[in-house]
Amino acid sequence: MAEPTAAANLTPDAAAHPNSAALYDRARRVLPGGNTRTTVFVAPHPLYAREGHGARVTDVDGTTRIDFVNNYTALIHGHGHAATAAAVADQLARGTCFAMPTEAEVALAELLCQRLPAAERIRFTNSGTEAVMMAVKAARAYTGRPKIAKCEGAYHGSYDYVEPSLAPAPAEWGEPDPTPVAYAKGTPQAVLDDVVVLPFNDAAAAERILTPQARDLAAIIIDPMPFRVGLIPAAPAFLEFVRAFARNHGILLILDEVISFRLGYHGAQGELGVAPDLTTLGKIIGGGLPVGAVAGRAEVMAVFDPSAGKAALPHGGTFNANPLTMAAGRATMEAMTEAAYDHINALGAQARAALAEAFAAAGVPGQVSGRGSLFRVHFHDRPLTGYRAAYAQPEERARLARFYWGLIQRGVMISTDGLGAISTPMGGSEIEALAEAALGALRA
Repeated sequence: MAEPTAAANLTPDAAAHPNSAALYDRARRVLPGGNTRTTVFVAPHPLYAREGHGARVTDVDGTTRIDFVNNYTALIHGHGHAATAAAVADQLARGTCFAMPTEAEVALAELLCQRLPAAERIRFTNSGTEAVMMAVKAARAYTGRPKIAKCEGAYHGSYDYVEPSLAPAPAEWGEPDPTPVAYAKGTPQAVLDDVVVLPFNDAAAAERILTPQARDLAAIIIDPMPFRVGLIPAAPAFLEFVRAFARNHGILLILDEVISFRLGYHGAQGELGVAPDLTTLGKIIGGGLPVGAVAGRAEVMAVFDPSAGKAALPHGGTFNANPLTMAAGRATMEAMTEAAYDHINALGAQARAALAEAFAAAGVPGQVSGRGSLFRVHFHDRPLTGYRAAYAQPEERARLARFYWGLIQRGVMISTDGLGAISTPMGGSEIEALAEAALGALRA
């Protein structure tokens, strides 16, 4: 997800959260900047969690808030889900990890392959980043080609070849077409040379950019609802073009569903009607434990197969398919029935409508995007057509920072970059509390 900006310095006095402030002082002595995860950093210090139950989380200073962050969309059942906790406790009593496969990984693999229309085989990793990395490597192993294409502003994890043009500033955009821009200092030029960048939801531009590169492209990776691009879904015409172009040129289509798998029982690909060659997963499929997965057509996934000798793409990992994660993931996903998806998606629609009403009532320029159980707050009213339209200007970032802390002071948590996610323990009262807190924060 997007990292907090400098505007997040507009915070209440640190004295309001003395235990969090003390923990941050300790953290700074052993962690760079007191931090081991950029996305949860906020100045002057983050709030440290003590415990969570259902839809609420309590910080180390004893303040309880409604949690619409849900660990950046990963906790679809909120905190302490009973069936998930029971499954973990049962597995914990029998062992935490083995140098052997377990039935737990087979069971979760069966469930996920049943739900994903385009998945015939699946392989587990320990994060969404790893899943994307292995999907890209699988595409190269399968096609024998070096390059990949991605959309400007789309986040696919912390892997060199999917980071270019993740968060370019306006001066770096390139005209008329996006230019690959390094996200992390030290990114080799050779990496940028092997990445092709597309504008999201623009089939004509995508065709113009992709056509001269087609012979060298191993994969096109698409997030069907990328956060930095505005949390807007991929247009059917754009998906149809990308799917057809990839098939016609022997390129693999990778759908990054690390976040969007929570949109429906069959994921975003079921909701949007697209059949990728590979799908990457993470977050909700681990039940709150570290997880990732790459799934796809049997023919493509065969690059991982070691049964006939050395695999075309060897893939190890001490904690791949860890039985605790597999047990938690299965319990979590079994509880995500079609009725459970209907519940959180209906609440998501209510949340988006309530936030939009709060903007209007407060007379503050803004809008709310998203789909299913996800929402994103924007402090502008420009049409959301892609990364450049969604890009927040300095004053918009400053307003978002004030809004974030305004919600915190009123007992509600969203992410510092305006993202919210619904969990199954929530109901109408949580949406009402969100709406009331948002109106108060906007008026302030």
